[in-house]
This record gives sequence, C-alpha cells and structure tokens, in this order.
Amino acid sequence: QVQFVESGGGLVQPGGSLRLSCVVTVSQFSDYTMAWYRQAPGKERELVAGITGHGSIGYADSVRDRFTISRDNAKNTIYLQMDNLRPEDTAVYYCNGRFTIWPSWGQGTQVTVSS
Repeated sequence: QVQFVESGGGLVQPGGSLRLSCVVTVSQFSDYTMAWYRQAPGKERELVAGITGHGSIGYADSVRDRFTISRDNAKNTIYLQMDNLRPEDTAVYYCNGRFTIWPSWGQGTQVTVSS
C-alpha cells in the first residue's frame, strides 16, 4: 500500500516562508509524476503543483512565482518551498500522484498564514 508522510507545516506571518516535505512509500518512485494538493476549510481539495520523474514542473496560477516544487528520487521525497505566503494559502497540504492518484491519502500538514 502506498503511504504518504507530509511534514513542515506551521503558523507563519504573511510574507513568510515554509518548506514542506513528503516521503512516499512506493516502488519505482521516479516513474511517477507527483503533486502537492491543498484543502482549505469548506473548500474542495485543489492541485497546487506537479513534478514529473525527470523534473518537469507545473503550477496552479495562484501559486506560480511563489512556490517551488522539487523532488529527490533517491529519497522518495518531494518538497514544496513556499515563499511570500498569503492568508489565502492557509490549508492542509497533501501529496499524492498527479495522474495516478492513490486512495491512501496521508494526514497532510497544516499551513496557517496569519498575522
């Protein structure tokens, strides 16, 4: 069973930064396009950013130029560097596949942007 362990969230002031990590327990991790998602209270889960096994990247318009996704295939880990955070970035952040979405979501990591 594929497992995801997200970490790195916290409380940060507007304009601040956080770096999220997600360790993925899956075979042949580098074969998969991975992604970060987020879910704010009362809203549906949305795609934030994706990265292929070879490092091609895509972002949601709302985070482009502020967030940076990366991965380390040797560590089965993806990262999300979040800069210039805004209150509307407040959400629980999850990782999962981008085109192969496993049903076993992790617990996520809470990001709260508030002064």
